[in-house]
Amino acid sequence: MSEKIILDAEQLHLTLRRLAHQLFEQHPNFENTILLGIQPRGVLFANRLVQTIQKEFNFDKVPYGLLDVSFYRDDVHREANIKTYKTEIEISLENKNVVLIDDVLYTGRTIRSAMDAMLDYGRPSKVELCVLIDRKFSRHLPVQADYVGKTIDSSISQKVKVKWQESGGTDEIVLINYENQH
Repeated sequence: MSEKIILDAEQLHLTLRRLAHQLFEQHPNFENTILLGIQPRGVLFANRLVQTIQKEFNFDKVPYGLLDVSFYRDDVHREANIKTYKTEIEISLENKNVVLIDDVLYTGRTIRSAMDAMLDYGRPSKVELCVLIDRKFSRHLPVQADYVGKTIDSSISQKVKVKWQESGGTDEIVLINYENQH
């Protein structure tokens, strides 16, 4: 097993700033817009993105929520024990602009689940997707992000690991290669 750094702490910080600016440009003052972090791994990215928006634009309140997709997954029937997370959406999504936020876009199945789950909270007028890493050659479903931190080429034998200070690590994203195991 070998690891290659995709984004180090400084590059990750710059990427967060760029994404914050892109979101603010498309959603000035976040009027009629809510950001939804997808549980579990998209939440740390979403939290950091919201903090960056608040800092960059001296903006107090970014409409933000958390979305659990556990029971909306297409493989839910295969699992005996399903780990669930909390959904926190304090406003109706009816006629809102929703930006789904996840750390890694891989097969697209989590995003499909998120779109199904959010409909329980109203029918948005528009849905966009913001991801930190886009693994572009691995889609099972036709899903494309509107805001992308970095696009990478990777194989099925590789894994992308997003590390955050908040979860006891350092801020970095690594590509883990399992091909060289004997």
